[in-house]
Amino acid sequence: MATKDEEAPVDTRDALEVLESEAKEWDKDAEIDRILKAFRLDAYAVLGLKPGVPESDIKNTYRKKSLLIHPDKTKNPLAPDAFDRLKKAQTELMDEKHRQTLDEAIADARMLLMRENKWTVDSPELRTDDFDRKWADKSKFVLIENEQRRRRQMKAQMQEEGREQRRADEENETRRRKRQHEEDWEATRDQRINSWRTFAKGKTGSSGGGGGGEGPEKKKKKTKLKPIG
Repeated sequence: MATKDEEAPVDTRDALEVLESEAKEWDKDAEIDRILKAFRLDAYAVLGLKPGVPESDIKNTYRKKSLLIHPDKTKNPLAPDAFDRLKKAQTELMDEKHRQTLDEAIADARMLLMRENKWTVDSPELRTDDFDRKWADKSKFVLIENEQRRRRQMKAQMQEEGREQRRADEENETRRRKRQHEEDWEATRDQRINSWRTFAKGKTGSSGGGGGGEGPEKKKKKTKLKPIG
């Protein structure tokens, strides 16, 4: 029979395992909360990375965080949403064109911030946490403007495509009506020919006289003639 002293290490180990499990759940909840609060248009912010990091950092960070917050490994009900955002951010950064556009927007934000404050690349303010916060805020501003511009362009494009589609539909309808008219015309061809023949035959029959006699009008004119002399 085991003594209390022999059982103590087991109890301690169980307690440590419980604490470790709770700590992991806390880490998962904290990361999920961070992702959901991150600025969506900035994929770097969603992954918790600085702009300009190498591709290997993007892959490693995504792998670690995706394993941490995977919906199958946490009871947090917000895990699926956070996981989807994390995946979307990784996909965007792995897309060369999208990443270049994002990098340019963030660089523009830095330049605007420096211009507004008349800073140079050597200004000590650029190496402070305060500058990083201001840069992040300015990046949000630029990214929002870019997104609004993109949506306006998309809306204008859709409207133009809609006009083009309506013109195409009208042209198709015009051609359809023309084809229908030609088909109807051809379908009634025999009927028109028969009608014309009947009409022509009736006209010919009514205009014919008998035996070459003179009409009443000619006879009337002859009776009015007077002999000469």
